[in-house]
Amino acid sequence: MINITNLSFNYKNNLPIFKNVSFSMKNGIYGLLGENGVGKTTLLHIISGLRFPKNGNCRVFNYESAQRTPAMLSQLYFLPDEFHTPSMSIGSYAKYNAVFYPHFSKEQFNSYLNEFQVDGDKNMMEMSFGQRKKAMIAFALALNTPIVLLDEPTNGLDIPSKAQFRSILSSLFTEDKCVIISTHQVRDLENLIDPIIILDQNQVLINNTVEEITQKLYFSRTPSKPQDALYTEQILQGYSSVQINEIQQESTLNIEVLFNAAISNKAKMRELFNA
Repeated sequence: MINITNLSFNYKNNLPIFKNVSFSMKNGIYGLLGENGVGKTTLLHIISGLRFPKNGNCRVFNYESAQRTPAMLSQLYFLPDEFHTPSMSIGSYAKYNAVFYPHFSKEQFNSYLNEFQVDGDKNMMEMSFGQRKKAMIAFALALNTPIVLLDEPTNGLDIPSKAQFRSILSSLFTEDKCVIISTHQVRDLENLIDPIIILDQNQVLINNTVEEITQKLYFSRTPSKPQDALYTEQILQGYSSVQINEIQQESTLNIEVLFNAAISNKAKMRELFNA
């Protein structure tokens, strides 16, 4: 779906955000992780055609994203973390904007609004940030575009709304859909995102499925600190750790521990995952 080849990008007079990066994204609910300023939002902007590569290219369904062709844009929707909402209801907003997306479902849209407990006839300027966020998420997901880009979608959502978001997203996911979620709130989405991309220092450190990660890394909670761990953090009643999975033990991925281990052991992660 998305192919990035030898891509470089930097803002004017700044160090490169990406330098000769190549990778692809297919179907899945991708978790896009990285420290502040590493380029997560910039990558979403490049994919959606809001920013242009300095070198290399980004192709979405074989279209150059920088050309922003209607054929590409009708198959992709980007919901930023912060957005401007016009002085109208989300129902009116959908009426005027959904015409550009051939697979929009009004039935799904109304269902998502109902699940989020959002009034489709209320002026969005009179809503709280969390209500506006839920309204725009409902619109974004009801468009049924093959590619959905979400920048920090759980920011501003209360605990019940986060659960509703996870439920809606998992229910609509199909094998021909690629959802990319940039987030710092990994615990909100830990059981949903797969594959996982970790960005670091103008490169891609990891771009792998959960299965591929747990084949090579073993995650554990133990009362004592493992001596051969790549990364360990103290928790209540022991330690949460990640080790090289030398004997192919099964374990449950801890994304937060994975991220901290990756940032602390960059060379080893590149060696393990050929990044």
